[in-house]
Amino acid sequence: MGKKVDKSRRKFLISAAAAPIATLGITGTGRASSSYASSNWYGMLYDATKCIGCKSCMVACKKANHLPPELDRDGLHDAPIDLSAKTVNIIKLYEHGKERSFIKRQCMHCLDPACVTACPMKAMRKDPKTGIVYWNGESCIGCRYCMMACPFDIPKFEWDSPFPKIVKCMMCKDTNLKEKGIPACCEVCPTGAVIFGKREELLEKAKKRVAQNPGKYVHEIYGEYEAGGTGVLILAGVDFLKLGLPSLPKKSPAAFAREIHHGIYKTAVPPFLSFGIVYFILSRRNRQDKDKKE
Repeated sequence: MGKKVDKSRRKFLISAAAAPIATLGITGTGRASSSYASSNWYGMLYDATKCIGCKSCMVACKKANHLPPELDRDGLHDAPIDLSAKTVNIIKLYEHGKERSFIKRQCMHCLDPACVTACPMKAMRKDPKTGIVYWNGESCIGCRYCMMACPFDIPKFEWDSPFPKIVKCMMCKDTNLKEKGIPACCEVCPTGAVIFGKREELLEKAKKRVAQNPGKYVHEIYGEYEAGGTGVLILAGVDFLKLGLPSLPKKSPAAFAREIHHGIYKTAVPPFLSFGIVYFILSRRNRQDKDKKE
């Protein structure tokens, strides 16, 4: 009986001691740090000064990705006012006095996506070859951590569906990009307001545009550094905050969360292991003393 108890205690101590280490490993699941960003990752460059608000990109996006229309009360118009489970790409208008600008909102395809790091089941992923952030429904448990983690408030949940999905722009990964080599929104834009290519090349193009037309643009490329950098880059002639884009630090939320988790477990694991070892030694001595008395 004593041997069985001894084995059981050993198993418990080993499992308990390993738990923090296992958790430490889990916090790094899905890591896609910007320091590992590939020069081959895809990106988009949206130039708000070229956008005429025709919304051709919205129509093409819905058609290519089989998204239903959002109807008004009379069921007549597909005129969404924001991103939703039915609309993953939208053109909005900012107008105040003489300031006027359109803005395109969609998934930013972060270099180090918080949604990927937050997902406990690897349902939200970043393609290591293309850099596209996408959702895999096979492993999703509907926790919606990705929605809470995203600093851009992008992923949406199908609240009105009996079998809900997480919906977001996936850069036409399985539709237009796969069939034609370009996302639908970029394919149809009549003014070239949104273009597709390798992120590094698009970043260089954006810098040249700002340098050649300093009076036309805000002297900043949104997405170059925000939240660790994003695959979608934005140029505008109006302050980005006025266009509804959040002001974010250069460090990604995912990297910040990892630092906290790693710091906690780095501090907690050694004392926990020491406690386990001491407990095991004392238990063993007590059993030996008890055996001697018997």
